[in-house]
Amino acid sequence: MKLKVCGMKLNTLEVATLDPDYLGFIFWEPSKRYFDGNIPKLPASIKKVGVFVDAPLEEIRKKVKEYSLQAVQLHGKESPEFCSDLKKSTSDRSKALEENSLEIIKVFSIKDDFDFSNLAPYENVCDFFLFDTKGKLPGGNGFTFSWEVLKNYPSSKPYFLSGGIGLDEIEKIREFQQRPESKYCHAIDVNSKFESEPGLKDIDKLKEFKKVVRIE
Repeated sequence: MKLKVCGMKLNTLEVATLDPDYLGFIFWEPSKRYFDGNIPKLPASIKKVGVFVDAPLEEIRKKVKEYSLQAVQLHGKESPEFCSDLKKSTSDRSKALEENSLEIIKVFSIKDDFDFSNLAPYENVCDFFLFDTKGKLPGGNGFTFSWEVLKNYPSSKPYFLSGGIGLDEIEKIREFQQRPESKYCHAIDVNSKFESEPGLKDIDKLKEFKKVVRIE
């Protein structure tokens, strides 16, 4: 499993020294972790993810270009058609520049259960799904959902597991890694449980998490 650290804002370079696979930057203004600064130069091994909530297509394209984002995480009610248009527009540009096309991560929020038939229209228009906890705000609610729901995951598309994951979930993650439904879990996504304040990550906690969980 890979590691994504989301809600980057105040100590990006420090977190980058831990060599996570993804760093997430939130471009949704109501968020306490809203990012409007400059992203420092990062190792090529770390993918920069822009997090958006029902943003216009042009706004996303602008941020992708401005910050050289390699992935976009869509946290709102974006339609399959929207995902397709975004994928096509960025793929065309990437081909022209001989770059890799943008990865699209579509988020689905889960509470007690989930209708997995909702995924079908997105199968061919995104690269990953992301499952987090349904709450009052899009993401960053600090609570886990019941991973038992994922026993019914019908797809082979890789997904990110998110939603209130912290050091207290280490044993739970170990158990999850032994179960069939973890087969397509591409990455663990962490955020608020590893902060001393919004946007300021606790490096020691992240080190411990990566070491104990052995995310590689």
